[in-house]
This record gives sequence, C-alpha cells and structure tokens, in this order.
Amino acid sequence: MTLIKSISGIRGTIGGNPGEGLTPVDIVNFSAAYGTLIQKRQGKQNIKIILGRDARVSGEFVENLVANTLIGMGAELIILGFSTTPTVEIAVTMEEADGGIILTASHNPAQWNALKLLNSRGEFLSAEDGETLMKIIDEGDFNFAEFSELGSMKKDGSFNKKHIDLIMDLDLVNKDLIEKANFKVAIDCVNSVGGIIIPDLLRELGVSEVVELYTEPSGIFPHNPEPLPENLTEISSKVKETGADIGFVVDPDVDRLAIINEDGSMFGEEYTLVAISDYILSKTPGNTCSNLSSTKALKDISENYGVDNFSSAVGEVNVVEMMKKTNCIIGGEGNGGVIYPELHYGRDALVGIALFLTHLAESKLKCSELRSKYPEYVISKNKITLDPGMNVEKLLSNVKTHYSNYKLNDVDGLKIEFENGWVHLRKSNTEAIIRIYAEHINSKEANALAEEVLQTIKELI
Repeated sequence: MTLIKSISGIRGTIGGNPGEGLTPVDIVNFSAAYGTLIQKRQGKQNIKIILGRDARVSGEFVENLVANTLIGMGAELIILGFSTTPTVEIAVTMEEADGGIILTASHNPAQWNALKLLNSRGEFLSAEDGETLMKIIDEGDFNFAEFSELGSMKKDGSFNKKHIDLIMDLDLVNKDLIEKANFKVAIDCVNSVGGIIIPDLLRELGVSEVVELYTEPSGIFPHNPEPLPENLTEISSKVKETGADIGFVVDPDVDRLAIINEDGSMFGEEYTLVAISDYILSKTPGNTCSNLSSTKALKDISENYGVDNFSSAVGEVNVVEMMKKTNCIIGGEGNGGVIYPELHYGRDALVGIALFLTHLAESKLKCSELRSKYPEYVISKNKITLDPGMNVEKLLSNVKTHYSNYKLNDVDGLKIEFENGWVHLRKSNTEAIIRIYAEHINSKEANALAEEVLQTIKELI
C-alpha cells in the first residue's frame, strides 16, 4: 500500500491501514482539512465547493466520503459526477465557488486514487496554502457543523456542454476550417471521462468521422494510462488501419494530450505544446512559458516570433504563476499539458485538441508533415538513487560549482545549459532519487550529456 501526502493533494492506493494507504480515515481527514482551509481563506462556514471525478472504480466510494465530510462541515456541494480536471476548474469560476476537488490519480494505475485541490480561481493550491493544509492535518484542527448548520449537495451534469461551448467561442478555434478539412480522427480515452466529452467536442468542431477506442467510462484501463509511446501501440495501429488523419490520446482526467501522426508514428508529447504555441503565436504576439524539464523547441519557436520564453519550476502551479508574472499567452508542460489563459489557467487537453485541429486544417499539411516543421530534439530521462541521509542541497551546490562556467538555473534543482543541449537535475518529491533529464539534437548526444553529468555526480559523491 502507498500513501503520498503533499502540498498539492493526497494520493495513494485504495485500502490498507490508515496512514499507509488511501483509506476512508485518510480521505475524511484530508477532506476535513481542506474544508477548514477554504473556510479560513474565505472567512465563512457555508463554503461552496465543486466536486468531480474521473471514471476509476473507486471513484464513487471516494466521492461519497469526500462529499459527506464537507456536508458535515456546512459546505454547499455541487456534484458534477464524471468530469475532466479542466471541466471542474472551469466550473469553479463559472459557479463563483470557493474551491473545488477533482477525484483522480491522473495517469496512475487503476488501484490509485487522489484528491486534487483547487482554490476559488479554479487553480491548484499555492505552496503556502498547501503548507497550511498539512499543518491543519497534523494538528487535527477542524470542526464539524452542528445539525442545524449541515451543508447540502446538488448534482449538475451540465458542465461538459458548458466547457465545450466555451472552447467553441474562442477566437482561434475555427470550426469552418476543421469542417472543410474533412478530418477522420481516432481517439483513445483509456475508458475514463475523456470518452464522454471528447466525441461530443469533435462532433461540435465539425470532424467528419470519429474512430473511438476505449471510450466507455468503466474505469478498467486497457493499458497503462500514462500517454507515453510504449503505451500507445494499439491507437497507433488503429490510426493506420482506419486511414485516420490523426489520433488523440488523453490520460484518465484529460489534462494531458498526446498526438499520433497519420502514419502511426508519435507526434511527441513534448511537441503538443510546441505546435499549439506556434499556431497561437502566428495569430497573437505574446510570451510563452514551460517548465525547466521541457524541450528547448518552444524557446526556438518563441524566438522565431520575436517573443520571450520563460521557464518555471516543474509543476502546473509553478507554470501558472510564471505565466501570470510574465504575461504569457500560452504555456504548459512537456507532458502534453497545454495552458491557454484565454480559456482558463489549467492544463486542458480539450482546448488543446480544438487549437491543434484548427492549426492542422489551416496548414493543409499531413500531421507528420506538420511535425517535421519543428526543431528536432530528444530528451534522455535518467535517475540516480540517493543513499540515506545524503545532503542533496550540498551535492547540487557542488555540481553547480563544477559547472560554474556554463549558464545555470537553480530555481528548481539545477539546470545546466550546454552549447547545443541542457541537463536538468531535480530531487524527486516522492522517491530517494535525483532525476536527470538531458536534451540534445539526437538520442546519442542526449545520453552522452546525461552520462557526463552522472559521472560528475558520482565523483562528487
């Protein structure tokens, strides 16, 4: 059994002993702590909270625990049922709610579940709020309502349609272009909530034919739900077999978007954001942002348009903070996460699909031809296991000194900029490891960069 508590939420495998797995005790305590935090932040007891979930088998069980805990604290709940993470984020602002919770373990396997926590702006909690939340949990500092002040709940299944309508109203989403392109689109929704909303979105966009793979929201994931190339062999074959123009793959809560070319090859999750940013920048001048572990291709594209590209610490909340600080019009992460502030400040595969299809239709290129337009980089992902008690900060400081002649960024671990590539060292929040990401123009050079830094670390240790 596994239970991971952090400032961004709680996640774990269902069952086991309290404190060791995601049990009813842990779910209730965490929900109560979140309710207390929002009550303190908003200065009232009768807070309004949006609650949605992906299609995991444990979803209804967890939903009932969370909902009744918050009702017991006097909260007014709006239950969306099956919902994507971005749909819940949008619902928070549309309903002028005080917060929101998405019950999803994102790309984790089916035995996992989690509570993703939102503030009144429909954005993930800040580090400061997260630390306050952990303190409330540790101290058990929550108080339940008396019988006359118990909260309430109502169900509202209208927000999928509202989400689609908002996307269709965006200036840079062009239904006429998409209709004229007569696209056939294949989708893999891993038997979660994407299977409910993505077919409707595609039809609304004017896609001529949708080839559906795993769109039944049963929560029984047919393959590893993380949208990585090794998990996408079936949709790749389906695209080729059916003569589809493109394939889209999402994770269980639909905040990450992977793209399959018409020949079954991978567009590359790092390039989802790159391609969409290219389209946005061709229409609207403005800055871009991604995290420190994302491809340099976005910087290259940004420079081509004469705009600035900024890098944030890893994590959606950090990207959003940097985007607001630097007035970015598009941003996200290299895992297929697209953040388009014109809609909302959250990773959203649905708006990513709409913008990408418009871009593809306007280009009049095949998907693989569009991909070939962009700078070619390869990221090598490695890690080194840490001995117990190792001083990671001191180690990274020594690495920083060793590479002091290079351009460095220590906002999140340490990023070293080489002539034609980079290496990013970052301590994991959940494991005793340092992650080592290296990027270069091909896999051989990327691996060589990573190996050089690995050897330096071993020598310093």
